[in-house]
Amino acid sequence: MKGKLFIVGTGPGAAEMRTFRMVEAIKQSDVIVAYTTYAKLIEDLTDGKEVITAKMKEEVFRAKVAIQKALEGKIVSLISSGDPQVYGMASLTLDMMCKNNVDLGFEIVPGVTAALAAAAKLGSPLGMDFASISLSDLLIPAEEILHRVRKAVEGDFVIVFYNPINKPLLEKAMEIISQYRKPETPVGIVRSAYREDEKVIVTTLAEWRKYEGIINMITTIIVGNSQSYVCNGKIITPRGYERKYSLELSNDS
Repeated sequence: MKGKLFIVGTGPGAAEMRTFRMVEAIKQSDVIVAYTTYAKLIEDLTDGKEVITAKMKEEVFRAKVAIQKALEGKIVSLISSGDPQVYGMASLTLDMMCKNNVDLGFEIVPGVTAALAAAAKLGSPLGMDFASISLSDLLIPAEEILHRVRKAVEGDFVIVFYNPINKPLLEKAMEIISQYRKPETPVGIVRSAYREDEKVIVTTLAEWRKYEGIINMITTIIVGNSQSYVCNGKIITPRGYERKYSLELSNDS
């Protein structure tokens, strides 16, 4: 008897940022498969369930175990932080199922991804087109990542960096951006969004390196486009309404 596989996005980590469907999927599940840190973030939902944890860089193991448990007839939740489709477990798991001709019922349960969580803490930096780029070169060559950075900045996209753990690669990426954008371009740095050790910093392209020491794997960096600016300590990227409409507040009642 075949089971079912939920590939679940838990959001940034705080309980109040969970979706109703995410909670429901975990409650329905017999087995939870997760990176150790993610398992701790949802342990209030997993009492009485079989919980299988793994270390970072063991994504293939997690995907295999989740599929195998579901094929045994169990209802399984495979956990990703944020959203499972954004640098999460969905792509790997579906790819593995496809390549092995696995016929298994599954559901992707979306969650609040890091770009949106960080942006909400910074103001509204994602008001216009943006590109998200992972700076992890464990699977993708650094040269390919930097090529994407250059194309994104040439297109004047707001740029969201995930996984900025490789400091030399991050520095090269920011150097490329600096070739195209002004020193005063806003830069937002958010570490551990919606968690107890959260840090939120608004700085500029010229000054961001002052904060390089706090940047780790769970930091999201957002670099504004040519129109982004800071007001009252928050980053704003205009949508373009001012091109067609007056944004003056009327004194009329």
